[in-house]
Amino acid sequence: MSVQSSKARPQSARLAAELSQAGFQRVADLALQKAGLTIPSSKLGMIQSRLAKRLAATGYETFDQYLDFLFSGDGANELPQAISSLTTNVSQFFREAHHFETLRTQILPALVERARTGARVRIWSAGCSSGQEPLSIATELLEFAQDIAALDMRILATDIDHAILGRANAAIYTPQQVVDVPDGILKRYFVEEASGAAGYRAADDLLELIAYRKLNLIDPWPMKNRFDVIFCRNVVIYFSDDTQSALWPRFHAALAPDGWMFLGHSERLDDVAARSFVNAGVTTYRPASAAGS
Repeated sequence: MSVQSSKARPQSARLAAELSQAGFQRVADLALQKAGLTIPSSKLGMIQSRLAKRLAATGYETFDQYLDFLFSGDGANELPQAISSLTTNVSQFFREAHHFETLRTQILPALVERARTGARVRIWSAGCSSGQEPLSIATELLEFAQDIAALDMRILATDIDHAILGRANAAIYTPQQVVDVPDGILKRYFVEEASGAAGYRAADDLLELIAYRKLNLIDPWPMKNRFDVIFCRNVVIYFSDDTQSALWPRFHAALAPDGWMFLGHSERLDDVAARSFVNAGVTTYRPASAAGS
């Protein structure tokens, strides 16, 4: 299909390339069904802007044409691209510093001691975006114990967006993105690009502790073993109430009986889930079975 420039299109074609309310509802229903995302109608303009890039990539001139294709059998390969365009990816290093203080002072001493006895220790960064969160965790591990690489202590980092995982694997960050990284940490664990303009690449010592995997949180989880720490911050805030309610018991089941779970500053457990966890700090939770440990 040939695509005319917006200047060459007649007025009717330009108007047709706007996302209608009915089209928005189709997109919102898709996001809820496939990713558990809730998109309010006030976000119509934002969704139109994001999906416009997919129109350009696929050659369709109107949103209706694109959505008809997306919902057809021929659109199966485009579906992940569409979902990726709808997700919000905002991250920074050492975001919500109190969580890393808790990790450093209350969690790592026992976990590292356990790992040195040969035990398996796992930390999950759920909704890892472009990698700043798992890299911050890896930095804390290496700063706490330089022999971490020799222990069975690793980080699983997952996200629904395959494109953002590609950026996480590349692990290259602009000077603006590393502004929250302390100078000493930056010098020890990041390598400045030769030109200096592109920014900094995370060192292999950090990357070797992390496994990046694509995972949709509302799908079945393939992980068989429990996690000692789960970071799921500023992720479920985008989910519907029903999706959140369904996720809390799954996180509880995935967490070790004496484990820890961190949520984002705007996220709270619902009343039912709150009975299964105890509050251990600001947006910090432990299974009720860990009370007093």
